Amino acid sequence: MIKAYIDAAVKANPGPAGLGIVIITDGCQEQLCHALSYDLNNHQAEFEALIFLLDELLKRKQTHTIIQIYSDSKIVVQTIEKNYTNNPMFTKYLKIVNQKLAFFDACYLQWIPEAQNKGADNLARQGLQKALKNRRK
Repeated sequence: MIKAYIDAAVKANPGPAGLGIVIITDGCQEQLCHALSYDLNNHQAEFEALIFLLDELLKRKQTHTIIQIYSDSKIVVQTIEKNYTNNPMFTKYLKIVNQKLAFFDACYLQWIPEAQNKGADNLARQGLQKALKNRRK
């Protein structure tokens, strides 16, 4: 079983963004932070964090195990759970996520309060700092 915590951080809204991911497999924890190279609003960045995680797991060929993903974004979790959005901005994200989820045997998304997602939040802030630094270059 794989547990993953995802989060995103944005400066301004929309603005530069970063994402953070904590992956726990067999008691080992891995931390990822990534700077996004384009301006996003907070909800878009949260979807990007989910997509980044799914891409990472696909690259690692970790598709035949139970994957439990935790996010503090109610918008992302509800959109994926209901497989529906009435927000045109999120339609493309829903389509991309569904295409990727088709490769996984068992992948579940669960909402958690922000207080339970501090690790991914700290990493997302680091990703945001990288994005801001990249803008200054």
